[in-house]
Amino acid sequence: MKIIVGGAGSVGRSIIAYLSRADNDIVVLDINQERLDEISKEFDVQTVLGSVSRPDIQESIGAQNADILIAATDNDEVNLVACQVAYTLFGVKKKIARIDSEYFLSPLWNTLYNEKSLPVDLVISPDESIAKNIMDIVSIKGAREVYPFENGKIVMVGFKCNQECGLYQFKISELYENFRDLEFSIAHILRDGVHFYPKDDEMLHASDMLYVLTYQANVSKILKAFNIAQPVYENVVIFGSDAMAFDVARFMEENDDVLSLKIVTNQLDAAHKMSEYLNKAVVIYGEMMSDVILSDAHLERADLTISVTPQDKDNLLLSLLAKSSGVNTTLSLVNSQMYDNLTGRISDNIIIDRSTITISKILQDIRHVNLINAYSLGRGFSEVWELKLKIDTLLEGKKISELNLPEKCKVLAVLRQGKLIFDIENMPLELGDVLFMIVPPNTIKRVETIFNI
Repeated sequence: MKIIVGGAGSVGRSIIAYLSRADNDIVVLDINQERLDEISKEFDVQTVLGSVSRPDIQESIGAQNADILIAATDNDEVNLVACQVAYTLFGVKKKIARIDSEYFLSPLWNTLYNEKSLPVDLVISPDESIAKNIMDIVSIKGAREVYPFENGKIVMVGFKCNQECGLYQFKISELYENFRDLEFSIAHILRDGVHFYPKDDEMLHASDMLYVLTYQANVSKILKAFNIAQPVYENVVIFGSDAMAFDVARFMEENDDVLSLKIVTNQLDAAHKMSEYLNKAVVIYGEMMSDVILSDAHLERADLTISVTPQDKDNLLLSLLAKSSGVNTTLSLVNSQMYDNLTGRISDNIIIDRSTITISKILQDIRHVNLINAYSLGRGFSEVWELKLKIDTLLEGKKISELNLPEKCKVLAVLRQGKLIFDIENMPLELGDVLFMIVPPNTIKRVETIFNI
């Protein structure tokens, strides 16, 4: 596919990082040459200096041959104009716009986004999505990653099997037998940096990262069965001051468990604004890594810290300081994988990866199958699809075992008439079935072909 990406900032870069892994022809536009130079050093893409909203620039890069335009600059108006130009002048079929401003995101104006008004096929708001992801993780205590389906009734959760687990020497088949009433499927395992789908005779190891698909109502019981600590977050400290930090702070203010909420920022205007609009939070202005400021925030008393500043290094160092002060749970927003060596040095720090969250909002629109939801797992090692069979599919009546899926691709469960079914290998498919699948990047085209017949 030929894909045009407008904007080489943190959002654009996260999109480029994911899409460049596949066989895509990517052109990146930005008005900042330094950003383009950084992108070209890291990724095999074409970079062009100029605004994505300009007709002459789009023409010069062959927009008429583009399959997708993703306008991801930090200017909403530029992104909207870029989509209009791409549609009106060059007939680009798929237009995706990053929108951050609340007045453009308001449900009151949703009728704007259509071919007769503003031809935007998909609106993405990365900061809003990241804030929602943080809220999901905080809500399911003990989880390190959360991927909701069916309006949150079904979830995939990632959690770490530690030495206290007690089940890490069990086989997968034994877990299913002993905890049959919990209705779950172990979808994936991360072990010593290697990702794989476990067979039934696979034995769990201590420090395994498990990805489990189940009903949301069963999550707490499953975590309890694995002896995963489910802490209560009474004292919370947030580092950062942008819209994402503000959204998370408002969520924390509504959480009855939270007794003390402090926000630390080095932006004076943001500090004044947050003080004005937040009801319970104490906003602290100053250098975030200053001993005095951290003392004022009572970091040593915190149960949870959330670091969502624009700088990866600051977020990771703040989590490191929090860990050294005795904070049990830390979350760090990461925009790039440049600091992976530092990431691994912070024990049990939860990483919020901008790229995987941002691209997850786009996957449903760029995959050539009938997806209800799609997520990039972990830091992009695989995708999880919620796929509904097409009405005119020729797969009706076929068994899962007869689909000839690639070896590392796995159907985890089928949702039929509101019920998850896990014993599915020899079950004939029916119209209306929804499949939950693990799809590694190198199998995507093959899987798209199978489910498009």
